[in-house]
Amino acid sequence: MTVIVTDSGFGTDDWTGTIVPQAEATGMDTAIDLTSDAEPSDISDRLARLEFIRVDFPSFADGRGFTIARQLRLMGYKGRLRARGHVIADQYAMARRSGFDEVEIGDDLATRQPEEQWLFRADWKAHDYQSRMRG
Repeated sequence: MTVIVTDSGFGTDDWTGTIVPQAEATGMDTAIDLTSDAEPSDISDRLARLEFIRVDFPSFADGRGFTIARQLRLMGYKGRLRARGHVIADQYAMARRSGFDEVEIGDDLATRQPEEQWLFRADWKAHDYQSRMRG
């Protein structure tokens, strides 16, 4: 089972469509999974059709997913963007700043890092370095 983390806390997955691995995508799919070593430019011709992109985080120490999210947003992707896997509560603000809308974690991580730890970082816009320096 998984838990979806948003700025309002823990929730359930409300995505009902099929999510296809990038390697199996036909170009007509509306939701795809990207691996942590994916090149966003490889799907640039499909961004307008995609409603949902999920980026894998194989380890909390692997930050390539943050770069992928930022690149997708800079390329104009407006759809739903989800981080999945080993993202920890301390990384939630970075996930949001880089462009993710939500984070998908397993029940085991949700038990070890309860909702309060994630909500503590939910005000991600107010606590970034640049805001503190300007304020």
